[in-house]
Amino acid sequence: MARARTPALVLGLLFLVLACGVGIWWYLHPQPGPLKLSRAAFSELDGWATANPQGALAAFQRSCATLAGKPDSEAMGTYGGTLADWRAPCAAAAKTDPAQARRFFEFWFQPVAVTAGRVQTGRFTGYFEPEIKGSRSKHGAYQVPVYAKPDDLIQVDLGAFRPTLQGERIAGRIDGAKLVPYPARADIEAHGLNAKILFYTDDPVELFFLHIQGSGRVTFDDGSTARVAYAAQNGQPYTAIGKTLIARGVPKNGMSLQVIRAWLKSHPADAAAVMNTDASYVFFAEQQLGDPRLGAKGAQGVALTPKASVAVDTRIHGLGTPFFVAGPAPLGRVLIAQDIGGAIRGVVRGDVYFGYGEQAEQQAGTMNQPGRFFALLPKPVVDRLTRAGTLK
Repeated sequence: MARARTPALVLGLLFLVLACGVGIWWYLHPQPGPLKLSRAAFSELDGWATANPQGALAAFQRSCATLAGKPDSEAMGTYGGTLADWRAPCAAAAKTDPAQARRFFEFWFQPVAVTAGRVQTGRFTGYFEPEIKGSRSKHGAYQVPVYAKPDDLIQVDLGAFRPTLQGERIAGRIDGAKLVPYPARADIEAHGLNAKILFYTDDPVELFFLHIQGSGRVTFDDGSTARVAYAAQNGQPYTAIGKTLIARGVPKNGMSLQVIRAWLKSHPADAAAVMNTDASYVFFAEQQLGDPRLGAKGAQGVALTPKASVAVDTRIHGLGTPFFVAGPAPLGRVLIAQDIGGAIRGVVRGDVYFGYGEQAEQQAGTMNQPGRFFALLPKPVVDRLTRAGTLK
């Protein structure tokens, strides 16, 4: 009888060890969970004391100008209260001297740690404003069309139909009485579109990166320049072609915009097929350059500020919200949520705008690092969240 119990005892012990191992692994490798908010203090923010928030103050002032034209009842994301809560900070921001930027944020806002359940850190990437060459006419090397938003493209904000779908958008075209998916990149490249052509460019790879970044600048063959601003997207899912290259054997370690561009340029026979694995396709609007120090307008409708604007997931966060993003340089700064991106999904996920030029491209192209989100919320909003038990 004792011998019969021995195998069962051994199996039981093995199961217990396995269960403990799984439990320890789960504890040490938490998976992203739902939005969690926790009160913090400026003194607890790593890097706050040395950060320079002057650029963020200017960016916040531009956000406030846009928010001023909206109703008090409009929500600032899922946790930021309503615009009524932001009127006083916005009014104060308009009168604040840049040298007093740090004191402004400390006086009007309370830091709130934003985490995905037990997961405190998330991924932060970068984007920039690229430059392409263009011509008003199709000739010579200028054979690649840059399209304006097609007339038959329908964009739908699903949040207008159901509050639970806030921040979710789809796009398509009408076929009979139905909304159907819009053509993917491969189909558009193969068959073209019945849409206005803004101009022609000379390099499909550089145009592809303009699609990825969402906006940029064009220098025409007559010497004139203009902005190429985001107008719309075909509604197809975004796929990072870095993953496509990794599947083709390109090393994952060191993958960057620069590596991807070099591969596409050196493999012209395969470049189109690789780029077409990203079904997303962006349409543009031509605008005057305006202030060359600023970027094109982001999703909030304000000009982006280098190293002070960030793209976020608007299913969760409200555009115009200031964040302190803790992390290694170039993080450790205040960023204002002013844009969105097809790959920017999740509670702790951001894409930092770096501006225009070679340095901006280098910084954005190699940026891929962990960081922590601290939303800077008006103090009455934090008090209300605390009373409701939403904030710990």
